[in-house]
Amino acid sequence: MATAESAGGLLEEFLADPETPALDLSTAVARCSAALGLQHSVVYLADLQQRQLVPLTDVASALPIDESLAGWSYRTQSLRVEESETGGMTAWLPLVDGAERLGVLGVHQPSLTPATLRRSRSLATLLAMMVTSKRAYKDSFVRRTRTEPMRLPAEMLRAFLPPRTIGNTHVVSTAVLEPAYELGGDAFDHSLTETTLYASVLDAMGHNLASGLTTAVSLAACRNARRAGADLPDLVKCVDDALTQWLPDQFCTGVLTQLDLASGVLRWSNCGHPAPLLIRDQRLVADAMVREADPPMGLPALLAGRARLSHEIDLHPGDRVLLYTDGVTEARTRDGEEFGLERFADEVIRATAAGELAPETLRRLIHSILDAQPDRLRDDATIVLIEWWPPTR
Repeated sequence: MATAESAGGLLEEFLADPETPALDLSTAVARCSAALGLQHSVVYLADLQQRQLVPLTDVASALPIDESLAGWSYRTQSLRVEESETGGMTAWLPLVDGAERLGVLGVHQPSLTPATLRRSRSLATLLAMMVTSKRAYKDSFVRRTRTEPMRLPAEMLRAFLPPRTIGNTHVVSTAVLEPAYELGGDAFDHSLTETTLYASVLDAMGHNLASGLTTAVSLAACRNARRAGADLPDLVKCVDDALTQWLPDQFCTGVLTQLDLASGVLRWSNCGHPAPLLIRDQRLVADAMVREADPPMGLPALLAGRARLSHEIDLHPGDRVLLYTDGVTEARTRDGEEFGLERFADEVIRATAAGELAPETLRRLIHSILDAQPDRLRDDATIVLIEWWPPTR
């Protein structure tokens, strides 16, 4: 068994080796585990729809997220320990990069001690960063985490999407987007600065490659303006201008938001889209964010004789704000009824009352919608959930 001093020295050598960044992940896991004195470690990544944990090795099997201890670790972002079928113990640790859940790490040991658990946590932290740095250009990761072929419009849109979840100690923004492999024109975006969270949901006209292109241009225009320091109304205008210039026959609805992390002041612009929902103290605040909607983006000159509007609301600690597309509320239950706003809000309220993490709330919610469909969703269904907590004084 490696001592703390020897394990630290071996890990330092591993990290300092100039060949380490070029290693494939499986080799890196094996060498890093050996450096830390750990017997055997396996990385599992969540598949695209977050139903399975898929191992990055062919010697292990996929594990269901809803029905395994490894899945419990993923769902709760916490350590879980169990006896291994082959003897010894297995520690399951969440792989989290920032606020983004990537999967889990399984560490198999003859026995688990406080020292081995500390080293396992160190390994999980390091591997999460390695996965994030490599998955953008490693198709092997993508292939393992897909369970069916992806249509071209979906492939294009997903190339533009940010991580599912971002956040810090004051805020989390998390999203889900279905049908995962057959997207048409839905997308979400979110980003953080030291002072502000930006989050948006977009829904382009139609359900084809042109729809995806419209959304992609809208995302790019919004980001370009945001990174140049544009204020909220100017962000919308930049999308208007881009669509008018490059795709004059297309338009896009959406809600764009800007949250001040210190004060909790949320500003938003609604461009022909369903109004966001506000959940406070485990109840839906009726019509809290219902305002007169502007026309969809791309049609300002034809449908509006005024500048774009922005609105403002003060959030309370623990508030959850939901941005969504109409594919969510228009989905059908098993009884053939529309899912609807009340059922949508109630699912989130019950999850909040149970203390469920925001990303897990959306994962379970979108699965309940998908599993009720006899065939497939009638329209894309996208949800962004924002949860805010004030900075501690």
